[in-house]
Amino acid sequence: MMKVERFRLGNGLRVVFYRDENTEMVHLNRLYGVGAKNESEEYTGLAHLLEHLMFEGTDKFPSFDEPLEDAGGDSNACTNNDYTNYMISLPRRNAELAFCMEADRMCNMTFGEEKVEVQRQVVMEEFKQEHLNKPYGDVSMLMRKLAFKKHPYRWSTIGMKLKHISSVPSDVVEDFYKRHYTPCNAVLAVVGNLTVATVRKWVERWFGDIPGMECRKKNIPVEPRQLRQRRATIWRNVPNNALYMAFHMSAYCGEDYYPCDVISDILANGYSGRLMQRLVKEKKLFTRIDAFISNCEHDGLFWIYSRLADGVSYDDAEAAIRAELEELQRVEVPQPELEKVRNRFESEQVFANISGLNFAANLALAEWCGDVSRAWRESDMYRAVTAVDVKRVAKKLFRKGNSSVLYYKKRS
Repeated sequence: MMKVERFRLGNGLRVVFYRDENTEMVHLNRLYGVGAKNESEEYTGLAHLLEHLMFEGTDKFPSFDEPLEDAGGDSNACTNNDYTNYMISLPRRNAELAFCMEADRMCNMTFGEEKVEVQRQVVMEEFKQEHLNKPYGDVSMLMRKLAFKKHPYRWSTIGMKLKHISSVPSDVVEDFYKRHYTPCNAVLAVVGNLTVATVRKWVERWFGDIPGMECRKKNIPVEPRQLRQRRATIWRNVPNNALYMAFHMSAYCGEDYYPCDVISDILANGYSGRLMQRLVKEKKLFTRIDAFISNCEHDGLFWIYSRLADGVSYDDAEAAIRAELEELQRVEVPQPELEKVRNRFESEQVFANISGLNFAANLALAEWCGDVSRAWRESDMYRAVTAVDVKRVAKKLFRKGNSSVLYYKKRS
């Protein structure tokens, strides 16, 4: 078992540290328990907008990236529906700078109208390029609205509407920051060749005086169990007809999460997956097909994306996919096929955790979910999935009433 140090400050900040003596780099991942699901329907896209604004600097550090680059480091961030992660890598000799700067932007961000407007424009341009002007770019938005009726997963991280970003007042953005970017709503993961005494000293020095505020959790509505299939058809200027399916699935911490992920790999493990082998190569019904899952704090979606080959009808395409899903419900997966998938997950985890930055992100998420050992035990969890589990979960997952289907047709 890996030796990971964990402690908590009086203001609520959770810290997890792993000492890696084989590197001269130090990696920080600061996870905030805030994402698109914490927004209101009036203004969506706030968490993503805030991610951009967090790089705009403070009075102490007017430019966030420049001091890090001068010290030989770099930084990045990502936002999803549940979490926001901020990552920094620095040489060990300059590592304290990362603690100082992360603490500073946890409590000292400013939200002048000019600063907010600059990032509004950046995010609006991203929205247009990736979701409005890109072929098939609006699929996630359409499918979310079809599959979710109550839960805020019904909008994407970028936001529900362009207007929500263009019209959001600066004081609304600032209030969102003050409510969610607090020590009690964060995990700081550190990986590098430091001592725990040094990490504790730096964390207490830079984060210890930040006021510990009560975390005001949003009351997230529970999505009702879907009992009837939902269908929609839209027309767009795209090169090929496409077919999309979504099925409600277990949350990341739910008991069926790992079987769902195994099922996605059985169906679409690159060129060797069943859907590619049988429906693309052999039957030539599709030009592209994929299956993947959402890694969500609450119950998410199991997705199937596909592009139809020329001349193939939607009825034939959908029937072919459903036949593959039904087989998983009727027939246990052969052990060699299951073992191949397990081996792939194991190798992916080993290679992912070689990167100190990736391991810091995995530690932060595992700590947030209440079991830090998941950061290095996930391959064991995948190995524990049996053929019986796959069959059991497939029956629950691919129930017809649990599906949402989108026919995405090209204009003739």
